[in-house]
Amino acid sequence: MAKQFTSVWTRELRQPRASGLDRAQIVAAAREILDSEGLDALSMRKIGAKLNAGATSLYWYVANKDELLELVLDEFWGMLRAPESEQASWREVLTAFAYSLRGTMRAHPWVAGLIGHIPSIGPNAMRMTDRLRRAFTEAGFHGVDIYLASGTVMSFVLGQVLPEIAYAKAVGEDYDTEGILQAMSKVTADYPEMFADYREVTPTDPEVARALAFDFGLVCVLDGLELRLRDGDRSRPRSEAAARDGS
Repeated sequence: MAKQFTSVWTRELRQPRASGLDRAQIVAAAREILDSEGLDALSMRKIGAKLNAGATSLYWYVANKDELLELVLDEFWGMLRAPESEQASWREVLTAFAYSLRGTMRAHPWVAGLIGHIPSIGPNAMRMTDRLRRAFTEAGFHGVDIYLASGTVMSFVLGQVLPEIAYAKAVGEDYDTEGILQAMSKVTADYPEMFADYREVTPTDPEVARALAFDFGLVCVLDGLELRLRDGDRSRPRSEAAARDGS
């Protein structure tokens, strides 16, 4: 039997008690711990100590740690920036969103452990989702393509940034670039041309290399979506077109 879905966003917000503590203070304290110590260090006990409050006081506002993480995740979505579709083209909206998502994830790497694990259905997440929806709609995308296009951009950004965060967590911020190149020269001994190409075209600064990869990939994703929009039915998967036409 499937576990019943529950969310902090589907129940009524409880009014503050006489102590003066409120949900916003709890979320702010959680964010401070996450930014300074990481996701693994977060606990209701630590939050209570930070706020000089007992666990009972915290649980008046959040039923459990999962609810707290939902609240914190929505705070993350509220940090993202993208122009309204009335003020910019759809490509400009999506480009701004993608760079904002990348930068904010890198600044708050704890979110890598929440996206995909905790539902993003809070007000900030919904606001950004609708902003992207309107950008794609006004560009001329229709039906499910609107959400597939939005998901494609999101998947690209996550696919680029999540490995960056994982690698930084594993080895720290200091990359042994020369050591990596020496190791590659050994493991690519049977592929000398490939290694020579790699050394010639790849920036030695890992930050520059990652930025270049992100720029290139994002432009390719947006170019592909623009081509699909321009070509219309010709770019649809054959099975999708057949199902729609009843053939």
